[in-house]
Order: sequence, then C-alpha cells, then structure tokens
Amino acid sequence: MTTTLDKPSAPTPGPGPTTTVVPRPEPLEEPEEHRRVGGLRRDDLLALGGAATTGLTLAWLLFGQLAPLSGPLGFAVVAYLVFLLVYAVLVWMDASADGSDAGPAEPAGPAVRDRLLTVVLASAAALLFAGLVLVIGFTAARGWRALPHAGFYTQDMQAAGPLDPVTVGGVKHAVVGTLIQIAIALTVTIPLGITCAVYLGQVPGRFSRFVRTIVEAMTALPSVVAGLFVYASWILMLGFEKSGLAAGLALSVMMLPIVIRASDVVLRLVPGTLTEAAEALGAPRWRTVWHVVLPSARSGLATAVILGTARGIGETSPVLLTAGATAALNADPTHGPMMSLPLAVFTFVRSPQPAMITRAFGTALVLLALVLLLFSLARVVGGRGPGQLSPRQARRAARRSRRDLDRFEATVLDGPIATPADGPAVTVPADPNPAPAPTEVD
Repeated sequence: MTTTLDKPSAPTPGPGPTTTVVPRPEPLEEPEEHRRVGGLRRDDLLALGGAATTGLTLAWLLFGQLAPLSGPLGFAVVAYLVFLLVYAVLVWMDASADGSDAGPAEPAGPAVRDRLLTVVLASAAALLFAGLVLVIGFTAARGWRALPHAGFYTQDMQAAGPLDPVTVGGVKHAVVGTLIQIAIALTVTIPLGITCAVYLGQVPGRFSRFVRTIVEAMTALPSVVAGLFVYASWILMLGFEKSGLAAGLALSVMMLPIVIRASDVVLRLVPGTLTEAAEALGAPRWRTVWHVVLPSARSGLATAVILGTARGIGETSPVLLTAGATAALNADPTHGPMMSLPLAVFTFVRSPQPAMITRAFGTALVLLALVLLLFSLARVVGGRGPGQLSPRQARRAARRSRRDLDRFEATVLDGPIATPADGPAVTVPADPNPAPAPTEVD
C-alpha cells in the first residue's frame, strides 16, 4: 500500500496496489494578538491630546461665548466631562478600527472601560498630588523668610513681642514640647496598641469582637473629646496640673485606635502556615507570636505607628486643654504648661502682625520637616522585611551560632567538628563502630 499526500488526477485501474489519499493538514492559525493594557502608544497620546483640546475649547465656548456661565470650578468640571466623553469615543473608534483590520471585530467595550478608568484614576492621583504641592508651596512661600535665621531654632518667644521682627524669638520651646509629648504618647501607644492587636488576632471570641467594635468607633473620635476626657479625669478628678504628661496622654487616646486598627489588619496578613509550623515544632503561643508573627509583620507595624504619629503630632485642641500655652521653654513634662508646634501655629496666626504670620508659616514648615524626619526614622527601623537582618543583628546571630556550635561540640561529640568558613578547618571524628560493608553474592 502506498500513501501519498498529493491528490491523483484519476484512480489507478487494475489489481495493482491501492493508493490512499491523505488530505493535507490545514495551516496553523496565527496566535491571537492580545490587547495591551499598559503603556501608551502614539494613538493613545493623540487621543488624549485631542480630547483635552476639545474639552477646553467647548468649555471656553460655553463659558465665554454661547452661554451665560461663569466660574472657574464650573469651567473645570465641564471641560473634564467633555474630555472624558470625547476620549471614550476616540478609544471606541480606535478599538473598532483595529478589530476590522485584524478580522472579526471584538467588542470595544472592555477597551473603552479600561482606558477610561485608567484616565480617571490618573486624574485623581494628579489632583491629589497637585493639592499637596499647593499646600506645601503656599506654606513655604509665606514662611521661608523665618527659616534662614538661626535664632528661629535656638530661641523661644519669652523675650519677643508682637511688633518685633522675625529675627527676634523662635520656636525652640515648641519643638522641644512636641518631641516630649509625642515620645510620651508613643511610649503609651506602641505597647498597648500592638498588644491589643495581637489579642484581637490570636484570641477570637465575643469579647474580642466587642473590643474591635469599640476600636473602630474610636477611630472617628473628635480630638476635643479626647482632650476633655483627659482634662476631666487627669486634672479635675485626680488633681494633677496641666503639663506635657497630660498632653501626651491625650495624644495617646487619639493615636491608640489608629495603631490598633492598622496593626490588626497587618497581623491578619501573616500566613497561617508560619504559625502552624511553629506550633508543630512545639513552640508555645507566646513564643510563636514573639518570634514568628511580629517579625513577619515588622514593616507593617512600623507603618501603623507612622499613621498613629501622623494623627497625634498635628493635634492642637488636646494640647491646649491639657498643657496650656506658654512662651518660655519648659522641658519638664510633669510640671507647668508646655507648648507644641501646632499650638504655636495657632497662637501666632491669631495675631494680625505680619511678623507673627510669618512665624506661623515658618513653624508649620518646621512641623512638616519634623514629621518627615520621624517618618524616615520609623521606616529605617521597621522597614526591613522578614528575614532581612541589619549588620548588627547579623553579627549577633553569628555569635549565637558559634556559641551553639561550641555547646554542641562539648556535650554531644567527643572531638572537634567542622566550623564555618571564617574559623579553622577541623575534621569530625570517625564512628568507632562502623557498619560492615556489603558483600557481593554471585
């Protein structure tokens, strides 16, 4: 029997060998070209530019020529809505044209929704960034005249009056007060917040659900309520005076629910297999939490502390109610009123004098710099992921390994054993009772 791929022109007569015709295989289809979901093509840039131009032009015609409309906010809203509409139409036309060229046209709806949502999210991010730049830029423009003077950082306002120039007086007392108060608040908040978050994650039950509900409700607690709570309990009921300690306690009341809520979310992200493996090795629950759960969530816990610090360091009303205001430096947190940077800004901006207004904006810039410094330190301390050790921690782990190796050598083996690469090379003693070698059997 003969097998061929070519179809014969006529069947072969006679009793000769039979010819079987095998059809040729159809050519393989070309792989489908997937739609790009990232990056910008030239057509995308042209569509964005054309839609933006159309939106601005139509808004200008409506607000300046055709309709009696006015106002920058309305102009921006109309221009943006027209931009989105025109951009959606252009993307739909582009997707339909690509489908007709490649063969059967696919629905253009997914492409339109994808590009439109991308533009909306990018616009929201750009708007938030522009707002941040505007706030920082306006503050810097109004307060930069106070920053070049060294006395602004090394003096307090005890000898400065409202008519004195910016070169007289400073915010040293406010900086020291802010650092003391936030240190007291962090001392109270970090252990209590992380311990409560561990309890919520490791001890499920009715009481933990009740505590979680209370914590979520306290995240929206007004700052003046926290200040009134500490003022009524610490100052009126217990009889203590207004001080930096009372202000730190009031700030801790504001920071505690934020730290607990954020830490609870972070600890829930730790894989359950890690805790199961630790408990399978015989580790008790407290050791599993201390050596497995908390180190795995270290960077997230640092972020939780940062969020709590951001909430507490900018509060004014709790400090005003519990610590009072003063123009002199007070480094004793247990006696006397103590100033803070937000309270100093509030005090300076109440004056109509230009020099005091400049001091207020300069103090706000100092507060921004101090917050950035604290956030950077917190990120450096807690920003390493699980398993990433600092040089000091690596040296400590190496010393512990060497001590364990020496203890193992002294208690288990009769002779020296192999040491790491940085130590002298020695050999392991041979087994005194070796197993007999196998024999060959024919």
